[in-house]
Amino acid sequence: MDSIFAAIDIGSNSTNLLIADSSGKTLERIVRSTRLGAGLTKTGSLSDEAIERTVSCINEYAALIDHHKVTDKRIVATQACRIANNSETFFEKVRASSDLDPEIISGEQEGSLAYRGATISFERSTSKRTLVIDIGGASTELMIGTESLMTAVSIPFGAVTLSESELHRDPPRPEELTNAISLVSDAVDDAVHMNPELASADQIIGVAGTIVTIAAVELGLKQFDPEKLHAMRLTREAAEDVFRTLATEPLADRVFNPGLPRDRADIIVGGCCLLVAVMRRLQIPELIVSQHNLLDGIVDELRNRSA
Repeated sequence: MDSIFAAIDIGSNSTNLLIADSSGKTLERIVRSTRLGAGLTKTGSLSDEAIERTVSCINEYAALIDHHKVTDKRIVATQACRIANNSETFFEKVRASSDLDPEIISGEQEGSLAYRGATISFERSTSKRTLVIDIGGASTELMIGTESLMTAVSIPFGAVTLSESELHRDPPRPEELTNAISLVSDAVDDAVHMNPELASADQIIGVAGTIVTIAAVELGLKQFDPEKLHAMRLTREAAEDVFRTLATEPLADRVFNPGLPRDRADIIVGGCCLLVAVMRRLQIPELIVSQHNLLDGIVDELRNRSA
């Protein structure tokens, strides 16, 4: 019987599934906004509503895992569960309603898996340094390496948490945007001070929902098209243009931008602040958008382990 592999990534903003066969062919890839980290910055806890939404989503994924007769799987949780004071309560509910057993991975583990997944479809060599930028809901990972990861740094700001903590008006006031960008810039400064190699990449790859969404808005995609987005080159000028457009519109108008999913419209400005701050601080003229991410890294690891 052929091996079938599954990965679930329980993030602060979305809960995502990838199922692939032994050749690497994708059988299922689903991104679902569950907002597990909603309100976390204020309360320190995962809310009952967020837990219920996420458990319901995971139960649907469990049914798909059973349907595809998955032979090996891994379910990981990231920043929201790393910092919440009731993550075990959430995990107990997942275990009670399915046969899935989530595990919290560290920022370094997350970076390693995301780097592996993001670079899987691009050229890797010992002579080319690749920086991967992964903007999540509650943290942003900066990873640099060659054929394998060298350094991974986790910055404690994501699209959800930065929006909740800094962007209070609709649309955000200029000083709120400036403060948000400054916070991220300072964190990137600290990261570069401790890890100077982050500023010396030959190639930059951007992954996850915020960057993919900014690219989709730049292209004006009325329907999501992964083939148009994967390997697209997103310039800093284009990212700044999308930021200026979205940041100056109230949410009621912002939702009508082609390429912007409604369930991401309220946090995309925070995500833009993150990307703009990183690109400015690291003087990145353009990045390559990757549709592959942490999930692909997990599945690739599972496939290699079973080979």
